[in-house]
Amino acid sequence: MSSTPFASRQTSPAVGRRSMIRLALLASVAISTDAVVPAHAADSAVEPVERFGTSLVALTQTGGMPFVQRFAQFAPSVDEALDLGSILRTSVGGHWETMNSSDQSDLMRVFREYTIANFVANFDKYKGAFQVTGERDAVGSERVVDSKIGDATLGFVMREGSDGWRVVDILADGTISRVATQRSDFRSTLLHGGGPALVASLQRKVSSLSGGSLA
Repeated sequence: MSSTPFASRQTSPAVGRRSMIRLALLASVAISTDAVVPAHAADSAVEPVERFGTSLVALTQTGGMPFVQRFAQFAPSVDEALDLGSILRTSVGGHWETMNSSDQSDLMRVFREYTIANFVANFDKYKGAFQVTGERDAVGSERVVDSKIGDATLGFVMREGSDGWRVVDILADGTISRVATQRSDFRSTLLHGGGPALVASLQRKVSSLSGGSLA
């Protein structure tokens, strides 16, 4: 192999043109990469809220369908948008660590049903379009995405994890924490009967919300 420095090598015009083209392409890639500005984290937090809002509006338009069918159709939207594990652990508080894995699993299952049933029962009539109205900082790196659906104002508290931004609390009227309300509601039941008592309580609520169609 020749040891002649690259700068002094003699090349044919065709080879020279190919080298120039390659260099131009590499330069354009480098320029394009540097020019891409990553979306601000706050902007990414809006996207899952908008998708969930679209699903909420669709849910309000299915009031004439059986509850079980509406539940099944809306469930994937809740699973995608809400970090149910985080919401449940915060709502239960220190009692979570005292439960065995079986009680935790049972509670997670019925809490998911309860959360979905709540949406299905309360969004059974068309309320109007869904609109994101703003964003604001919350605790630490969390963000609140404010929105309206009809006359209702909802604030979605968003936290970024390994699977992206997900909802960890919902603020009614933009200020009233659903997680805090649940924690207050759950406390007495947990103190008197632990996880099994809360599972039974949530099962009764699911049955009531669904008119008995989900027992």
